[in-house]
Amino acid sequence: MQKTNAMRLLEDGGVAFQAFEYDTAQGVDAVSVARYLQKPAEQIFKTLVTEGNPREYFVFVVPAGSELDLKKAAKAAGQKSLSMLPQKRLLPVTGYIHGGCSPVGMKKDFPVFIDETALLFDTICVSGGRVGLTLAVEPNQLAGFVRAPFVDLTHEATI
Repeated sequence: MQKTNAMRLLEDGGVAFQAFEYDTAQGVDAVSVARYLQKPAEQIFKTLVTEGNPREYFVFVVPAGSELDLKKAAKAAGQKSLSMLPQKRLLPVTGYIHGGCSPVGMKKDFPVFIDETALLFDTICVSGGRVGLTLAVEPNQLAGFVRAPFVDLTHEATI
């Protein structure tokens, strides 16, 4: 397995993780990854990038089966409002493409927030920095590494 920047950074930071490759033909969204890995969707987390003021970006890590509540997210980030970063701007802003966006190793050190439900699990899975790769990591270790607080960020989505 070829190491990604996210994997190298976690290793250099002393953060333990387990890497899982998955078949992208089954889908690259977090819910499909959960099905492929045979883990509950609540344990698979997706990384979402938002924009507040122009060129002010915030990263949110939320369970696959939930939707980011932009009002809760804005409050956590200390912003009046946030909007989702358009997919075409994801690569230029973060260095990652849709389906491979990790909270670790973005181009810049953006503020990161993790949904508090992550604390319900011994490990959560986040993107490993490329499509087809996910990393299982202990939530507190991940939060410490990316300096992220645990916050209520979601409302339930229809899977």
